[in-house]
Amino acid sequence: MIKIRKNRLYAVLFIFGSSLLATVLVLTALNQNINLFYSPSDLFASNPSPNKSIRVGGLVQKGSLVRIPDSLEINFTITDLKEEVTVNYSGILPDLFKEDAGVVATGYYDQINNSFQAFEILAKHDENYEPKEVVQALEGK
Repeated sequence: MIKIRKNRLYAVLFIFGSSLLATVLVLTALNQNINLFYSPSDLFASNPSPNKSIRVGGLVQKGSLVRIPDSLEINFTITDLKEEVTVNYSGILPDLFKEDAGVVATGYYDQINNSFQAFEILAKHDENYEPKEVVQALEGK
């Protein structure tokens, strides 16, 4: 083989190997930090690993909100109108959190107790929301 072709071959192999290594490292990092989103129906169908952080979303079922006295602990049920899962959370809830409203909880699913231990709660707001200042500006006040 001619020396120029050999050097070109080494360069191509080096670039290919480096790209492959970079791709493997990126995919490994993304796989460790990904939070999968499940509805309660999806949660029962897939049985996720109890050691993997996931997100469960749906509506807070009416009448399911139970606050533990003298603590920040709260229990409620998330439903997708087909299935439901009980959520245990300890902490301060978002201002938009209420019954019969959308919510996304991040945490770990316990298959044995059919409950979800959340460490983060995100409340969804209505997509028709408009800030008070915008409404006043549109009305010309």
